[in-house]
Amino acid sequence: MRSFPLPIALTARLSPVVVLAAAGWALSSGPAAPSQEAADEPAGRTKTPSAAAPSRTQATKTYATAPAPCDSLAEKSVKSLVPGAGTAGKEIRSTDSELRRTCSWNALKGYEYRWLDVSFEVLESDEAAERSYRGRLEDKSGGGPVPGLGDAGYSVVNLTTEDKQQTREGVVVARASNALVVVTYNGSDFESKKAPGTDEINKGAIKAAKEAVAALEKNRN
Repeated sequence: MRSFPLPIALTARLSPVVVLAAAGWALSSGPAAPSQEAADEPAGRTKTPSAAAPSRTQATKTYATAPAPCDSLAEKSVKSLVPGAGTAGKEIRSTDSELRRTCSWNALKGYEYRWLDVSFEVLESDEAAERSYRGRLEDKSGGGPVPGLGDAGYSVVNLTTEDKQQTREGVVVARASNALVVVTYNGSDFESKKAPGTDEINKGAIKAAKEAVAALEKNRN
């Protein structure tokens, strides 16, 4: 029986940006004797104290928790994208499952191998999510925007070769308000040593991302 190396999926970790705000007032007492200015004031007239500045309240976040990632794709989509994989998927353990959750599907059917990851990450604000989204695109070139995917979406496909075995991987990053959706989809053919076409991988990753964003939007506050 022939054995084949399996490609390694890359997992990106994000840490949410936490913004802390604090305010205080210093009070000082004056001399016991009234000042000359105070003495010149007509009897019965008092100064109106200045109003305190209104406190700033934190804006309500659109998403407070990450949805269940293994429920984010339809069973028929999983069967189509990862033939032979269990449709239930396997959730990857996270240090904070309320804010970061990932589900993985992978299978070898015949000589065709496919791997699919769907990840959700909830950040403190829309601005924090936008910064994280931009940061993820800094090390990705050769891709392009995906219209209609959340507030912003980007897709990129790369080909790698190791020991003459090709693997093609597509990554889609999407931002919806204060949350990110990241989809990684790759494949190999261990008989021909070739990778599936760019179009197949790119369309598959975008399809999964659209379903994942739709699942996220059902989780709105």
